[in-house]
Amino acid sequence: MDIKQKKCRTYRFLPAYIMLFLAENALYGSAILNEFHKRMPNYNVDSAVIYRTLQDLEKDGLLKSYWKTEDPGPATKWYEVTESGIKKLAEYKDEIEQRKKNLEFFLGTYQSLNKN
Repeated sequence: MDIKQKKCRTYRFLPAYIMLFLAENALYGSAILNEFHKRMPNYNVDSAVIYRTLQDLEKDGLLKSYWKTEDPGPATKWYEVTESGIKKLAEYKDEIEQRKKNLEFFLGTYQSLNKN
């Protein structure tokens, strides 16, 4: 498996995680990265991938953004999930549930092999 294929698999559900965080609260890019570090410390993602994914999600109409300029310091671009994004998040939930069942089957079967 080449590196590009491996990265695609690693980031397969990145849009789902980003939209999940944004369904809880509007956030800006580096705040999303901080959420990953805080809540999912074993999920390795960098800021460049997050920002590219945010752009793609916004282009697809799953997120909307606005600039916040009233705070001290540089302006920040904040993101929120759209209604279309909420629907897509439900699709991700269904897909993740199915994958979880498949993984549980694998782990259970593997565990039964190692009982002997």
